[in-house]
Amino acid sequence: MTTTASPDPSPFEPAVLEAVALGIPAAVSDIGTLVRIPGIAWPAFDQTQLERSADAVADLARGTGVFDEVRVLRAHIDDTEELGQPAVLATRAARNGRPTILLYAHHDVQPPGDDELWESPPFEPTVRGGRLYGRGAADDKAGIMAHIAALRAVGETLGDEFDLGVSLFIEGEEEYGSRSFARFLRDNADALRADAIVVADSGNLDSRTPGLTVSLRGNARFTLKVRTLAHASHSGMFGGAVPDAMMAAVTLLSTLWDGDGAVAVEGMSSRSGSGTPEYSEATLRDETGLLETTSPIGRDDILGRIWNKPSITITGIDATSVAEASNTLLPEVSVVISARVAPGQDAREAYEAIESHLRAHAPFGAELTFSDVDLGNGFLVDTAGWAVQLTRNAMADGYGVPSVDLGVGGSIPFIADLVREFPAAEILVTGVEDPHSRAHSPNESLHLETFRNAVRTEALMLVRMNARDTAS
Repeated sequence: MTTTASPDPSPFEPAVLEAVALGIPAAVSDIGTLVRIPGIAWPAFDQTQLERSADAVADLARGTGVFDEVRVLRAHIDDTEELGQPAVLATRAARNGRPTILLYAHHDVQPPGDDELWESPPFEPTVRGGRLYGRGAADDKAGIMAHIAALRAVGETLGDEFDLGVSLFIEGEEEYGSRSFARFLRDNADALRADAIVVADSGNLDSRTPGLTVSLRGNARFTLKVRTLAHASHSGMFGGAVPDAMMAAVTLLSTLWDGDGAVAVEGMSSRSGSGTPEYSEATLRDETGLLETTSPIGRDDILGRIWNKPSITITGIDATSVAEASNTLLPEVSVVISARVAPGQDAREAYEAIESHLRAHAPFGAELTFSDVDLGNGFLVDTAGWAVQLTRNAMADGYGVPSVDLGVGGSIPFIADLVREFPAAEILVTGVEDPHSRAHSPNESLHLETFRNAVRTEALMLVRMNARDTAS
């Protein structure tokens, strides 16, 4: 669905858009400052950097001048005594019957990977070709600054007329699984409760076309160990009579897909989508680096495959390396299987279908062990709500082109926690990424024009919500 611009702008809107324009250079500079802090939640990295990052975000929140209280908080990970990483929670109470909005982003980032693959240092922000490069520039330091920059502009413009309630929640371990997220919501439910929730951790159709994410696939990730021998044996003496674990593993894994590369697991469902934007094979090749000699997989329209159908990917393997290979029959092989689950299907149901399939197709009686199961349900937005329409209109006005409802093939598992804790809230998944942002990859970048338009959009959303009664 696309949306045209709002026909009834607020008298504050020209002034707030001017304030946004004046504030963009400072906001981009602040993104650079945040990028320089390598806040990574993996235990192997310096955890004090996450404290630095949280403190920096808290200072930015205080600097907006709109909040009654700004705190850096932690919550316990469920069923443990371990504390999660520091998060920032800033709040201001609604006045005069206005609604409350919760603004979410995260300040932790992915590990940089191999520095040699970066064209500029991952934690040194660098602008070239209209893009800001650096780890976390798009995912999700720009999400933080879209909130901060919009709040600066709205607070400055509305002054005492700013009655909207606002909660700002900037998480510190989203990239590491949001381990304390559910507990944080429970511990701070009163401060976080809102009429609408903006999750600034997604993307757009392209750098110029805004998108509201209305569906997300779920995820089912686990480790599979395939074992055929009690110990390694000589491949010359016994090869041809004894199945090694690698042979069993590749034979088994190949049954997960049909000849077109579509998932062939009975019990994994697809969603019937209502149509997707035009997206060509040429665009797919450009955005993914698909080799000229390699064909896409699956059937039907490309975005429908990504948004509405399941996928299964092997993301890791433990076996003898090429450098250490010898004439040996491997006794066991372990792989990590990452499945994306169609919106609307329960992730556990999908996982159980995959496990049943693998057990039923285990070749040569190979022994299978399943471990490290991680599940997250997908998400479908009720697009009939008032906040959805308000957001679509703000996007159209902020970007200057009609907005598009998007699906996303990836997962944001913590959204299920938000739905469970705050069932009455409308959840709006937005973001600043575009297909060339390369989030999680070397040379991650933020398209600066997209960022400007995202701030314009959010500022318009806040102004329009500020004019709305909670009862309307």
